[in-house]
Amino acid sequence: MTRNLDHKQDEDGLRYPMVSFQSYLHGGISNLLSTLPTLIVFPVYKTVFRQQIHNTAIHQTVGQLYKEGPMKLFRGVSPPLLMRTLNGTLLFGLQDTLLCQLCRSSQTLMSIYALNSLAGFGAGMAEAVVFTPLERVQNVLQNGHNDRHLPTLMSVLVRMKTQGLAIGYYRAFLPITARNTLGSSLYFGLKGPMCDVVAGQGLSPLASSFVSGTLTSMAISLTLYPLSVLVANMQAQVGGEVKGVIACWRMLWKSRQKSVVQLYRGGSLVILKSCVTWGITTAIYDMQEKRSRGHTEEIDIEYKSG
Repeated sequence: MTRNLDHKQDEDGLRYPMVSFQSYLHGGISNLLSTLPTLIVFPVYKTVFRQQIHNTAIHQTVGQLYKEGPMKLFRGVSPPLLMRTLNGTLLFGLQDTLLCQLCRSSQTLMSIYALNSLAGFGAGMAEAVVFTPLERVQNVLQNGHNDRHLPTLMSVLVRMKTQGLAIGYYRAFLPITARNTLGSSLYFGLKGPMCDVVAGQGLSPLASSFVSGTLTSMAISLTLYPLSVLVANMQAQVGGEVKGVIACWRMLWKSRQKSVVQLYRGGSLVILKSCVTWGITTAIYDMQEKRSRGHTEEIDIEYKSG
């Protein structure tokens, strides 16, 4: 995301407090408005999840979900809907706050894109701390093998509580942290340059934001897909022997016959999910930010003329 530092600071080098608040607000609104697409593509997401943990072909996975019936198709949809709104608020808002602090204290010649990436890394770390429990609950609910002994959300929450934080709610915290920090860093670092390139092809600002968000998130999703598969397999199970990250990765790699093709099973559907959700989120957020910057410029002109 390209930032003009003059829009963030006044003559005394102090940032308008409202701009920081608006970044949190805009992030929450953009993800809230993308809730409907999230709901629509949830069956796609669930299909990918089943492929990740069962290593089945797409027609087998669809047949499995069809056999379970429509009532169970949206089992586990509540956590991702909640995560979408809260995630946007935290991720975009905190990244903007960290970016402001880095710009204010940095005496280096780092480009704004590099600072965006660094701020995204910090925001991704906070994101992992806050949302790992929600992702854990979501993955337990989506695993059809848990339907019998953990039939409701409340039963899952009670079970997680008895297992403690590390094994219960924060299972797979390390790979989630790696995925989120790298993903957020790449997203905020690449989105701006990508948008500039796309805009150079003559597209409107809204279309440029949508395409840049889609292409950036698509590349990130495919690059970090193995980590997502590892997380899904670590978090889907409840009880049994608890293994570390390295041991779980070895088991996963062995179960995929040491094949990259099998490891990426379901990866093509991630592209669809990224196109729908992050493309829309990016376009809405950038549109709000552009309007906010325009309003800030008007205040700045009035302030200077006064």
